[in-house]
Amino acid sequence: MADRGCPLEAAAPLPAEVLESLAELELELSEGDITQKGYEKKRAKLLARYIPLIQGVDPCLQTENRIPGPLLTAAKPQKSRATNSRDERFRSDVHTEAVQAALAKYKERKMPMPSKRRSALVHSSVETYTPPDTSSASEDEGSLRRPGRLTSALLQSHSGIEPWLDRVIQGSSTSSSASSTSSPPGGRPAAAPSASTALAGLTAHTHIDLHSAPPDVTTGLVGHSPYERPQMASVRGIPRGHGRNVLETADGVPVNSRVSSKIQQLLNTLKRPKRPPLKEFFVDDFEELLEVQQPDPNQPKPEGDQMAVLKGEPLSVGTSGPLSLLAALQLWGTTQPKAPCLTALDTAGKATCTLTYGKLWSRSLKLAYTLLNKLTNKSEPLLNPGDRVALVFPNSDPVMFMVAFYGCLLAELVPVPIEVPLTRKDAGSQQVGFLLGSCGVTLALTTDACQKGLPKAPTGEVATFKGWPPLAWLVIDGKHLTKPPKDWYPLAQDTGSRTAYIEYKTSKEGSTVGVTVSHSSLLAQCQALTQACGYTEAETLTNVLDFKRDAGLWHGVLTSVMNRMHVISIPYALMKVNPLSWIQKVCSYKAQAALVKSRDMHWSLLAQRGQRDVCLSSLRMLIVADGANPWSISSCDAFLNVFQSRGLRPEVICPCASSPEALTVAIRRPPDLGGPPPRKAVLSMNGLSYGVIRVDTEERLSVLTVQDVGQVMPGASVCVVKVDGVPYLCKTDEIGEICVNSIATGTAYYGLLGITKNIFETIPVTADGVPVSDQPFTRTGLLGFIGPDNLVFVVGKLDGLMVVGVRRHNADDVVATALAVEPMKFVYRGRIAVFSVTVLHDDRIVLVAEQRPDASEEDSFQWMSRVLQAIDSIHQVGVYCLALVPANTLPKAPLGGIHISETKQRFLEGTLHPCNVLMCPHTCVTNLPKPRQKQPEVGPASMIVGNLVAGKRIAQASGRELAHLEDSDQARKFLFLADVLQWRAHTTPDHPLFLLLNAKGTVTSTATCIQLHKRAERVAAALMEKGRLDAGDHVALVYPPGVDLIAAFYGCLYCGCVPVTVRPPHPQNLGTTLPTVKMIVEVSKSACVLSTQAITRLLKSKEAAAAVDVRTWPTILDTDDIPKKKVASIFRPPSPDVLAYLDFSVSTTGILAGVKP
Repeated sequence: MADRGCPLEAAAPLPAEVLESLAELELELSEGDITQKGYEKKRAKLLARYIPLIQGVDPCLQTENRIPGPLLTAAKPQKSRATNSRDERFRSDVHTEAVQAALAKYKERKMPMPSKRRSALVHSSVETYTPPDTSSASEDEGSLRRPGRLTSALLQSHSGIEPWLDRVIQGSSTSSSASSTSSPPGGRPAAAPSASTALAGLTAHTHIDLHSAPPDVTTGLVGHSPYERPQMASVRGIPRGHGRNVLETADGVPVNSRVSSKIQQLLNTLKRPKRPPLKEFFVDDFEELLEVQQPDPNQPKPEGDQMAVLKGEPLSVGTSGPLSLLAALQLWGTTQPKAPCLTALDTAGKATCTLTYGKLWSRSLKLAYTLLNKLTNKSEPLLNPGDRVALVFPNSDPVMFMVAFYGCLLAELVPVPIEVPLTRKDAGSQQVGFLLGSCGVTLALTTDACQKGLPKAPTGEVATFKGWPPLAWLVIDGKHLTKPPKDWYPLAQDTGSRTAYIEYKTSKEGSTVGVTVSHSSLLAQCQALTQACGYTEAETLTNVLDFKRDAGLWHGVLTSVMNRMHVISIPYALMKVNPLSWIQKVCSYKAQAALVKSRDMHWSLLAQRGQRDVCLSSLRMLIVADGANPWSISSCDAFLNVFQSRGLRPEVICPCASSPEALTVAIRRPPDLGGPPPRKAVLSMNGLSYGVIRVDTEERLSVLTVQDVGQVMPGASVCVVKVDGVPYLCKTDEIGEICVNSIATGTAYYGLLGITKNIFETIPVTADGVPVSDQPFTRTGLLGFIGPDNLVFVVGKLDGLMVVGVRRHNADDVVATALAVEPMKFVYRGRIAVFSVTVLHDDRIVLVAEQRPDASEEDSFQWMSRVLQAIDSIHQVGVYCLALVPANTLPKAPLGGIHISETKQRFLEGTLHPCNVLMCPHTCVTNLPKPRQKQPEVGPASMIVGNLVAGKRIAQASGRELAHLEDSDQARKFLFLADVLQWRAHTTPDHPLFLLLNAKGTVTSTATCIQLHKRAERVAAALMEKGRLDAGDHVALVYPPGVDLIAAFYGCLYCGCVPVTVRPPHPQNLGTTLPTVKMIVEVSKSACVLSTQAITRLLKSKEAAAAVDVRTWPTILDTDDIPKKKVASIFRPPSPDVLAYLDFSVSTTGILAGVKP
């Protein structure tokens, strides 16, 4: 403060409150809260009473105020305190430590420290380094600030001028953080021969003219020699002999102050550090505040050797077969035109259409010709080679989808298969629209029947779905296509790295991305599947999967055409009606291969009773597409046990693992194809949660049994890398993400170069950081390991991974545990969704299930409590929220499953609308913020803004202080709640206190002040006469919520008893709820039970006697028909510390907790 004002305080010390106000003004000016003019005005107002003003003269310039001696030192601590207060407001402890470390590093490098940025209108460069024995003087009238002056004390000894002048030249109060790295001074003034000479030279360098502009902190414009003038970071005035309107900047550039004064001031203001936005004041440093869970020193750790890259068998490409997929289509379409290619079934199981290879070839040609020649936009082709086209076909029409897919390949277009949008609010529809927009799709192919079922706009056209780009719809039924000339043939090139098709994928967060598959990858995938599965010509394949994506597309549409196979497509609607339909078609068509999911095997087990004419001896491969799900082994084993007697051989079941990015990763092969015998692994879930493989022999409950998914695909190399961070190779007993190097994988996410590099261009490295290969690997998103006989085991997916603390849990495992708790009695069709939400920078598990329509509320909470206990016992993890929704209300995926990401989004948005919710944050949120500590006092500005806005984590929050109750007799009279009720009964007897509403919203009973008082007196009289209770005895109040409970509560207070509120037992579930009531009564040591007449009868009924012996109850009083009596005297507690009531609650894990208010 002394460097801004006159040194008058040395002669007349200012009061402490004035110094405090000046320090506050100093801080506000430095932070830009007030303007320079406002600062001057407020400061002058504060000092007006202590500085005599002379009209027209600045008090700082009055000669009588020039008092030799040091400047006021009492102001410096005030300035320092304000600055420290500012640091406390804007920096956390962690950031302060980082800053201190940086400052220490700067100190080691001996670099000049940055100082506070100030305006030249506020400080001069010499003021900061004013010698302790100087005063100030100026000859310029109307100066905004006081320039630095020298006193006669300096003239007496010029030996101290030179070091002081060096300090002035080397540093400046106007320097910013950037000035700390400025170049050292270019020169020093020569030693003054006399004091007067030194004073004159010093004055020439320190004087600031009346009309000088603020400092120019911009970059230099004109270079100059360091010997011409000293380089100073601040503005320097020129000698007095020069004109007053010329000013030199820090770089020696003359500036006309009349023109640039305001501009320079604006520049200086803009370059001052901006105050952070208001919301940034509320951001806590979570690394400092949250309790970081430390790893358990006894947790299992990987101990094996580093794994090596596993290479599959070489991919053998036959010379006699077709060289490409389109070549195979042309070959079979011209040489075997009547060979069956695809048979579609209706919902009754009858064949509606059989597409031959000749028809597939001719229809595909017709579609390709129409797309290339008959679609124009203003006399220009609507489509060009490489454009993307959407394929919108239902799951019941594989024939037209196959024609559209191959027609696009022949036309050199890129098909993008998507699901049929049934409504404008389909789950995930907006994300699919985003994918179509990013792919630049302008045309959608569909059928006439499908287009008629799409939502329509008022104009009759297909409605525009939310988030979708404008699309032109083309119906590809035969009558809408043009037959090509006989000599026309498309010049399609289906080899190389060009994109063949794009398959959509929904990520864990709900976003939809497109995986591009090139023609070379497509061909290699068909060849690898042919070699691994041993497909031959004219074989029959029964396909239950979705033919538009994943294994259903690779086997049922692509590889089948490569080998001239016959595919029987089973629609999902037929499986819902007849789960045995696929088995029946295997028997009727003598199919050699079948493509199913474990869900289909489970459904067929439930429906197979009474079916005797089933024979599966023709099957040589039963491909389980979701073999990567570790819980598919139960369906496989159960299916084999039932159908082994009907011709199914054990080696026929072939689980496989696949992902949209890597296509098929591994598949189990029968012994005749060179496959090793199948294996199983019984793994500890506790070890899996830490990412290691352990066989748990002690605790058989917390184990996971997994089956192998076979060997690596031909021509591929596989390794397992760590999930997070650098892709280091895992050890042999460590769980990691499976990566594949093969030409038969996806190539990229369309239009997303950033995540494409992370997924499709991973380079695994050894522990020493050496790359294992010069070829990139593709991350599959599958978590697993390599077992004996080079078999691949998968224990989960990355999308279902939930990291709670330092442990990893899989969503499928939690679903399996929840389903094991009476699934058929409560969960509707086993529909359970498990996902995680982020709370305090950690994943929290959320479980959402559909309950059966006939489930009661008591059944719901019974099931939820058991699920929580099961998950806690099996997985040793708590559930943050368990929500139950009505049947058929969760968003559905296209094939009937639960849309997980959409369910999570609705949960976060609060639009899930559950009918029962059980929140358990206390069992899973273990990294609560550290206990708050009392913070040191803050400065005045912080008190004005407020501690919270200033960024402080205050140690406490307190409301207004209550008046002392002992101040008056009136206050002491109404010290307790019972006293207040008596007073209200006398002063406002008819004032209604409580209204009881029924389910329809009508009032069933009321209680005014006098009514509640009289009912409480009757209850108190009954307790004292019938119950013979004394003050301090505990009384259990077994009432439903209502006026009776309130009256009984006040009745206990009137007679001095301690009420214990207990939830009454459920009449239809006495066996479970009545023991809880009895336990609370016993634990609370209640001497009496108060209840209604209906509940009293229930407690003494025969049904209740089966759960609790009636003779073990204490005295039970019915309060419905008690006599109208008054108590002689109402009990008054001797002190406010006497126990008022007891509250007990039973947690979901069966723990009884009590609170004594």
